[in-house]
Amino acid sequence: MRVWLSSFLLLALHGLGGCVRLGPDFQSPRETWIERWDSDMLARGSVMRMQPDSLQWWVQFGDPLLDRLIAQADAGNPDLRIAGLRILEARAQLGIARSGLYPQLRQITADALYLDREQYGGRNPRDSHFWQYQAGFDIGWELDFWGRYSRAIESADATYFASQADYQNVLVLLRAQVAQTYFALRTAEARLRIARDNAARQKRSLEITERLFLSGNSDELDLQQAKTQYLGTLSTIPEFEAQVRQTRNALSVLIGVPPGALPELAVQTGLIPLVDRALLDDVPANLLLRRPDVRAAELEVAAQSARIGVAETDLYPSLSLLGRIGWSATSLSGSADTLELFAGPSLLWNVFDQGRLRNNVRIQDARLQQLIEAYRDRVRQAAREADDAATGLVKALEREQILRDAASSAERALTLASARYREGYSDFQRVLEAQRALLAQQDSYLVTRDTAVNSLIALYKALGGGWYSERPLIDASTSEQMKRRTDWGGLLDEVSAPAGEADRYD
Repeated sequence: MRVWLSSFLLLALHGLGGCVRLGPDFQSPRETWIERWDSDMLARGSVMRMQPDSLQWWVQFGDPLLDRLIAQADAGNPDLRIAGLRILEARAQLGIARSGLYPQLRQITADALYLDREQYGGRNPRDSHFWQYQAGFDIGWELDFWGRYSRAIESADATYFASQADYQNVLVLLRAQVAQTYFALRTAEARLRIARDNAARQKRSLEITERLFLSGNSDELDLQQAKTQYLGTLSTIPEFEAQVRQTRNALSVLIGVPPGALPELAVQTGLIPLVDRALLDDVPANLLLRRPDVRAAELEVAAQSARIGVAETDLYPSLSLLGRIGWSATSLSGSADTLELFAGPSLLWNVFDQGRLRNNVRIQDARLQQLIEAYRDRVRQAAREADDAATGLVKALEREQILRDAASSAERALTLASARYREGYSDFQRVLEAQRALLAQQDSYLVTRDTAVNSLIALYKALGGGWYSERPLIDASTSEQMKRRTDWGGLLDEVSAPAGEADRYD
C-alpha cells in the first residue's frame, strides 16, 4: 500500500512539474513595415518567374564548369564543414537540456575498508582485523515545477535550429563567393587578353614608326611616344597575370583543394553569359524573411527569451525528490548486514540572495532586447543589401551598354586613324590617341560587365538564394572518424542526413 501511495504521489508531483512556465513566451520581433516592403529598383532588376531549379540560381548562367565548382565547394569547403559540426554540437546541447526532465542525480557508490581494531581499542584478538563493505544508490530529481527545464529545452531547441540556419547562411555566402570569384577570374583573363592584343597592336605601330624614323620620314617624337605607349601597356600584363593566378588560387581554396589543382580552369577561359535579371520565386519581403541569417537572428531571440524563464526560476523554491538505498556489512563474526532505505522531498530556496538573482533576470532581459534590436537591424540591412544590389545591377547594365558601343566606336576610330596616317592625311598623334581610347574603353567595358554580374550575384545573396542543399551536413569519412573516437549513438546519423530529413534522437 505504501509503495502504491508513494508512486501516486510521485506521479502527481511529476504532473505538476511543468504546469507553471515562468518567463515570457516568445513573440516574433518582426516589424510591420517588412510586410509592405518593395523596391522600384528591385522591380527593374528582377522578374517573378520560376527557374528550372529555383533553389540553384547559378544554373541561370548555363555554365557547367561553374556548376561543378559550386558542387565541389559544397563537398570540400572547410567553413561549411565547421558549420555542419556546429549543428552536431548544438544537437548534443539539446540532448543535455532534455535530460533535465529526468532524475538529475543518479549515483552508485561502493567501497571496502580494511580495519585494525587494535588501533581502536579492540579486545577480541580474533576480530582484531576485518573488512567493512558499503554500497549505495542515490537518486535526486528536481521537479520542473516552475518550468526551469522546459524553458532550457526551449532555448536549446531554438539554438539548434539557429545552428541549422547558420549552416544555410554559410551555403548562401559560399555559393555567391564561388560564383563571384569564378567570374572575377574570367574577367581578369579577358582583361589580360585585351592588354596583350593592344600591346601587340601598339608594337606594330612602334615598328612602323621606327622604320620611318630610321628612313628619315618621321621625327623622334613619334618614335618615343609610340615606345612609351607600348611599354606602358606591356607593363600591365604582369599585373593581370598575377591577378589571374591569385584569383585561381582563391577559387581553389574556396572549394577545398590546394592552389593550382584546377587544370580545367585553364581550358575554358571565355566569359560567362551576362544575365540582366534575377529570377525570383516569391515576393521580396518573403524572401528577406527567409534569409538564413535573418531566421538565425530570430531564433536567437527565441532562445534568449526562454533563458529569462530559466533565470526567473531561481527566484522561487525548487522541489526535489531524494532517495537512497544503502547496504553495509563487515567480515566480523556475528555481525549482521544492514539495509538502509530513504526517500522524501527536499525544498531549497535561496531566500537571502534575491538581489543577485533578480539582477541576473534583468541581465537576461537586457540581452533579449539587444537581440531584438539586432534582428530588426539585420532585416533593415538585408533590405538595404537587396536594394543596393538591384540598383548596382540596373545601373551597371546601363553603363555596360554604353561602354559596349563606345568600345566598338573606339575600335573603328583606331582603324580610321591608322589608315589616314598611312595615307598621310593625319599625324601619328591621332593614332596614339585612338590606341589609348580603345584600350581604356575595352578595359572599362570588362570592369563594368564584372560589376553587373557581381551585382546580380549580390542580389541573389541578399535575397537568401542558394540556402538549400541535399548533401549530408557531415560527410561519411568525417562521420566514421568521429564514430571511431566517441560513442555518438544516433546523433551522427541524424545530423549527417540532409537538412529537413533528420529524425530526432534523445
